[in-house]
Amino acid sequence: MSKTNPKFAVVLSGCGNFDGSEIHEATLGLLAIAEQNGQYDCYAPDIEQGRTINAYTKDVIAAKGEPNNRRVLFEAARIARGNILPLSALKIADYDAIIFPGGMGAVHNWCDFAVSGINCTVDRQIKQTMEEAYLGHKWIGAMCIAPVVVAKVLGSNGITITIGNDAKTAKIVEQMGAKHQNCTAVEACIDIEHRIATTPCYMLAQSIKEVYAGNTALIKGIIDNL
Repeated sequence: MSKTNPKFAVVLSGCGNFDGSEIHEATLGLLAIAEQNGQYDCYAPDIEQGRTINAYTKDVIAAKGEPNNRRVLFEAARIARGNILPLSALKIADYDAIIFPGGMGAVHNWCDFAVSGINCTVDRQIKQTMEEAYLGHKWIGAMCIAPVVVAKVLGSNGITITIGNDAKTAKIVEQMGAKHQNCTAVEACIDIEHRIATTPCYMLAQSIKEVYAGNTALIKGIIDNL
C-alpha cells in the first residue's frame, strides 16, 4: 500500500561521475521523488574524497591527503544547491527511505571498493546509516554501482540487488552474501522482503531518458510498498 507524501533522505558522495555522485542519477532521483509526491532532504558525509578528478581531462588533480583534494559534503552541496546537511545529522526515524545515487564517489568515497574490491572497507557513517535503516525497517534505494556498497554492508542478510548484468561485479556481489538479479536500465530490482530497491542507471543506460525511467521505477517501487 502506497503512502501519501513519503519522506526520502538522499545521501550524496560528492559531485560528478568520476569522483562523486553521478549528477544525472542524483538529480533525476530527486525529480522522480517529487513526481511521485514525495519529499526529500539531502545529506553527505563530511569526509575527504578518495580522489579529486578533472572531469574534462579525467586526470587526477589530487589524491587523498593531498592539499588540493576536496571534501564530499562541500562538493555534494553543488547538487543540492546548498540545501544539504552532514550525514551525522541524519535521523533515520524521520524518513521512509534512504537513497544512495551512484557515481564513482560511491566506491572511492563511501568505501574503497574501486581499489580493494571484495575486501573493501566502508566508511563508518555510511555503514551505520545503512545498518540503522535496515534494522529500522526503512527502505534503502541504490543506483548504478552504489548497490555494491549495500551488498558489502547488508549482504549477509540475503538481500537481492542489481548492478545490471555485469557478470564480474555480480559475482563479487554474491561473494558478499547478496543475491544478484539481472536488470535492464529502465527497470528496478525490488526486494520487498528486505526493503531494498536498486537500478542499474549508467551501468547500462545509454541515455538520460533511460536513467530517469530506471529511477522512476525504483522510487515508485519503494512508494508502492510502504
